[in-house]
Amino acid sequence: MWKNRNVWIILTGEFIAGLGLWLGIIGNLEFMQEKIPSDFLKSLLMATGLVAGIIVGPYAGKITDQKSKKTVMLWSGLLRTISVIFMLIAIATGSVWWMLVFFVTIQISAAFYFPALQAAIPLIVKDKDLLQLNGVHMNVSTLSRIIGTAVAGILLVLLPLSMLYIGSLVAYLGLLILTWFLNFEENTNSSSEKKNTNGKTSFKDVLPVIKGLPIVFMTLLMTLVPLLFLGGFNLLVINISELQDSSAIKGWIYTAEGVSFMIGAFFIKKISDNFSPYKILFGSSLLVGVSQIMLYFADVFAVTIAAFLVFGFSVGCFFPTASTIFQTKVPKDFHGRFFSFRNMLDRIGFQVVLLLTGFLLDFIGLQLMCLLYGLLGIVTTFFFYVKNKQMLTANQEN
Repeated sequence: MWKNRNVWIILTGEFIAGLGLWLGIIGNLEFMQEKIPSDFLKSLLMATGLVAGIIVGPYAGKITDQKSKKTVMLWSGLLRTISVIFMLIAIATGSVWWMLVFFVTIQISAAFYFPALQAAIPLIVKDKDLLQLNGVHMNVSTLSRIIGTAVAGILLVLLPLSMLYIGSLVAYLGLLILTWFLNFEENTNSSSEKKNTNGKTSFKDVLPVIKGLPIVFMTLLMTLVPLLFLGGFNLLVINISELQDSSAIKGWIYTAEGVSFMIGAFFIKKISDNFSPYKILFGSSLLVGVSQIMLYFADVFAVTIAAFLVFGFSVGCFFPTASTIFQTKVPKDFHGRFFSFRNMLDRIGFQVVLLLTGFLLDFIGLQLMCLLYGLLGIVTTFFFYVKNKQMLTANQEN
């Protein structure tokens, strides 16, 4: 795997793009803290971009299955690069409306880019290497997040806010150039035949495939549990910083969660040798709920850091396992539509959790909200566990 040039291009591109992404995210938080006082209004603004991504999702899935994955990644990468210009205009004019345009365009870009990337990875390496590559890919993403947030914090002190987005723009241009050098075989014959036979390829064709694969269907549902934490992650960080009256806690949180995530993703290959994918998913999901309950004591520095360490490790195990299940169990002809469907499901989940988080932060506060989310996550995990046991029993009887 490590002799494969495409692997290095994907990983290097992920690192560079991750730096740009997190420079932009920290810049977004700074701009919104300055311009928008309400947490709910902040969440509403971010959710608008997610809606745009959901709307174009079905079209993105069909295009990814019908066209070259590399071509889709190039065009979506170009749109992502252009979107940063809108944010530079927002800073220059002080307009929240231009920030809205930025959110919409960058989320539309993501709606095309990430399904194409997930569909391309199984074409680059063999199935036996997928879990390892998914883990390393997520570790590279996390490393870029740690470095990106640290660099962004330094730049905010030394330079104007616009310089964060200039750095983001340069990073996205770098990813665009690297993507151009990808070279792998794409088998579009089956999709073409399907298109010629049925007249057109429908996005809805993927739904019976998901329904017919119980492990895929259950894994899709399980991914909703970490979303309870991830959907309002940045709002949580802002509120913890205000609760503890410390700007430095932001950096500690991102670093603790990121390092712990990398440890989980690094050891997932060894963990998977001893435990089934289901046990890893259920165990990780349970830990997510525990980490949220720990944030009931978010006013205590040590407990806060411990909570994010637990959370980081759990999702570091969860997401590489889930991605590998999807890439190996779903037929490759449906990868574009499936990963687009998954992106849409994630975006809807993010949107609901983001709005709910903003609302609850304004009305019941951080600590009670985290307790509520944690209990909900644990109950949901237990429900899925019981359902899985019932399905396994029914299959054995049949």
